[in-house]
Amino acid sequence: MSEQVLDKETWPQEAEAAINDIRKHVKTANISPQLKSNNQRIYINLTTLESTDYCIEMSASGFRVVGRKYDDTSLATIENMNYETPYALLNSISQKYRESFGGELMNKLLDLAKNTEG
Repeated sequence: MSEQVLDKETWPQEAEAAINDIRKHVKTANISPQLKSNNQRIYINLTTLESTDYCIEMSASGFRVVGRKYDDTSLATIENMNYETPYALLNSISQKYRESFGGELMNKLLDLAKNTEG
């Protein structure tokens, strides 16, 4: 199976899918209206449950923090760690994300256990 390269039109769709996956576990997450996407990357403005703002770069290399406020790429030249998924990135920057995600997972497991019992 060959790796598909995303284009300028596909990046926003992929970013929206990633945002929808994490939406319950962050205060806000949106594609940056100011930073332009291209064939290689798109930027997501994100506020954690701790009310900390970030600008996240999403690229073929994964997800990484490029700024400590919306529409900020001042950390882009620094070798920040790339994370394969938005979950891994959030796990490293947000304790409340871990609690929220873990709580949701626990509730789903409890529901599953109830359904299998009878």
